[in-house]
Amino acid sequence: MDGGGEKALRKLRKDLRSGLYSYLVLSLLSEEGELHGYAIRKRLGELSGGKLVPSEGALYDILKSLKKYKLVEDFWVEVNGRPRKYYRLTDLGREVLLALRDEIRTIERTLMRLEELE
Repeated sequence: MDGGGEKALRKLRKDLRSGLYSYLVLSLLSEEGELHGYAIRKRLGELSGGKLVPSEGALYDILKSLKKYKLVEDFWVEVNGRPRKYYRLTDLGREVLLALRDEIRTIERTLMRLEELE
């Protein structure tokens, strides 16, 4: 791929992943409960085979945004003498996640139909 193609791919990949990461974080907290940031990154890496792991900075920006919209809440826990910030889904976060799951299902069905056209 030439330089222009690489640049376009990076931009489109970034755009695609930005919303997807928020959905994945909400889904992960829904399934696994309370997690700290490092555990969220680690689980996303495990679940995606290392392919969908936001940078540390990007993850904390996502968590900050989700908190701003009251979809997650944070709290401190002392672990081995060190404070760690944990995150959990709020009731509103659960509602929003259900609506997003419908959207994701629509996207999945559309992608499958497109593949059938090939």
